[in-house]
Amino acid sequence: MECLIIVIFVAFLLVGIPLKGSIIVTALQFEVLPAKLNSSGDSVTISWDGIESPSHYNWIGVYNPPESSDEYFIGYIMLNESSAEWASGKGSFTLQLVNIRAPYEFRLFEGTTTHASNKIKDFEGNVLPSIEKRWAVSTKVEFANYNEPMHVHLALTSNADEMRVMFVTKDEIPSFVKYGQDKTQLHLTTDQATSLTYYVTDMCDHPANSYYWRDPGFIHNAVLKGLDSGKRYFYQVGSDEGGWSPTFSFVSHVPHNEETVGFLYGDLGTSFPYHTYQYVQPESTNTLKWLKRDFDAIGDVPIFVSHIGDISYARGLPWLWDEFFHNVQPIAANAPYHVCIGNHEYNWPQQPFQPEWSPYHHDGGGECGVPYSLQFQMPGNSSLPTGTGAPDTRNLYYSMDIGVVHFLYYSTEINFLPGSDQYIFIANDLQSVDRKRTPFIVFLGHRPIYSSDHLAGVTAPVTQQLRAALEPLLVENKVSLALSGHIHKYERICSVQNYTCDETRKSPTHVVIGMAGAIHQPVDEPVPNHPTYPWFPEPDWSLFRTFQWGYVRLHATRQKLTLQYVGNHDGLVHDVIEIPSPDSFQDGTFVESEQQVSIFEDMSKSSGGGTKLSWWVSTLGLFAVFLVGLGIGATVSGLAWRRLRAQWQQISPDETL
Repeated sequence: MECLIIVIFVAFLLVGIPLKGSIIVTALQFEVLPAKLNSSGDSVTISWDGIESPSHYNWIGVYNPPESSDEYFIGYIMLNESSAEWASGKGSFTLQLVNIRAPYEFRLFEGTTTHASNKIKDFEGNVLPSIEKRWAVSTKVEFANYNEPMHVHLALTSNADEMRVMFVTKDEIPSFVKYGQDKTQLHLTTDQATSLTYYVTDMCDHPANSYYWRDPGFIHNAVLKGLDSGKRYFYQVGSDEGGWSPTFSFVSHVPHNEETVGFLYGDLGTSFPYHTYQYVQPESTNTLKWLKRDFDAIGDVPIFVSHIGDISYARGLPWLWDEFFHNVQPIAANAPYHVCIGNHEYNWPQQPFQPEWSPYHHDGGGECGVPYSLQFQMPGNSSLPTGTGAPDTRNLYYSMDIGVVHFLYYSTEINFLPGSDQYIFIANDLQSVDRKRTPFIVFLGHRPIYSSDHLAGVTAPVTQQLRAALEPLLVENKVSLALSGHIHKYERICSVQNYTCDETRKSPTHVVIGMAGAIHQPVDEPVPNHPTYPWFPEPDWSLFRTFQWGYVRLHATRQKLTLQYVGNHDGLVHDVIEIPSPDSFQDGTFVESEQQVSIFEDMSKSSGGGTKLSWWVSTLGLFAVFLVGLGIGATVSGLAWRRLRAQWQQISPDETL
């Protein structure tokens, strides 16, 4: 009798009778190879054969850790999107995997469309694939070392001869940084890095504090000290116990340097090789590709990167932070990577600053600023209690001198009104700048003070408050340039005060640079009273706008600050702003870029969509264009005229996507 029961049980398995709500089709071949990966970013090949009636709904779930139940996948791949031969019942594709400190497992599902009324949707409102019928489960995919040092990124400190290095391992193991000026002899070693982590109980809301939680590992923080000025240093992070990273390098800070070189953007996010619960940012891949080109071309020059808010767009899904740091590591491990906080790192309904006019909602996905605060450490010591018992929110506002530019980073997500701690810091900092040492001041925060985007109506409450509170400080202290993100486009605004272009050029130029990767924002559409306009009409104070993604390059000398906007569809320069220093403009020593070549000149040439247009030409308007035309020819003045038209100039056919 017992033998008969066993035979029947085996027969049930062979014909695919449901067991515990799943169907395992043993005739299917489903394989993931290799079963062990050496390092984060290595790839596996996923293959299948034997699906008798392939469907557009067939899919593969990505699971980490492997003990996750079927409904708690971290991602999914539709078979019809992954292989050209899927309709034949077989196929294969490769998939890059980031080491998130636990094994992976893959499961193949039929993806039936039954029970449509009970379909589960992701956080973007998209229907998730059905887990009702599971066909096959792969073997586990392991990493050789879960303490592999990862997430390596740099930051300047308040001391000119230092560089901060941060990285992550699975366990709290003693970790260090080995470094030196000879790549083959890293004879210097830092003190043991400090280590910390955070927990699901530190998260303030869903989804961050729910079953989406994954352990972030331990964050290590070490400081390289006594660095020689302007020298290239090579380094590795890790330990003998957990292993050592590849060798990275950077050029050390130069105090009182006569030039400043940097790359800046907002709203980058991350790309993924599979679907997940949140909308991700595939355009970030192109941005990082062109940025890496510039890094490789620039040589032994101290450089920095500024990412002004909306960092990873994890919004409560911790594995998105892992993917983000993996993607930016080729940049962030080789130059200081400076950040300020955005709404998608912080906002939640109980945040401390929640005035009546506030549009702050659930944008942070329940993280309440904790991952952002602990995975970065910026200069200064600004912090704010969360009110939840979680670690304080950090990296809120700070400033630093880099070459001839004073950079002031601030938070649009906490109290910035007159009388607040942040306002007092901003006012005192601006008033203390030595303009002989740093003739330029750049002001950076996430939400814009000026934007003509059609979403300006949504952001208006914060924009109005920012302008009322901070614009008087910026004008009074002759801030050169104000940079912001949040709006996922590039927009250059004139030297402006109270919506009016300032022909005296004493007011800051505003530029929106939230175009690094995020695309989940509708394009501007015609307004009812102008149905024939291709885009939302441009006010007089908005000089140039585009939908194309990209980043900006900053180069400053004592004479001028140059900002170049690089589009990530072609890697070419599509807009240039030149801001003379107050002294050089007043004494007549300012010269145009045709006579004074930028450090970026050989990296990429200006696209056919536009030519260089100086700051003072922009702000003086048509009269200045006429004068410039007399001096440098009708071609340049004609293109400058196009930049001053009241409608947008399209860069390429796909920029309106």
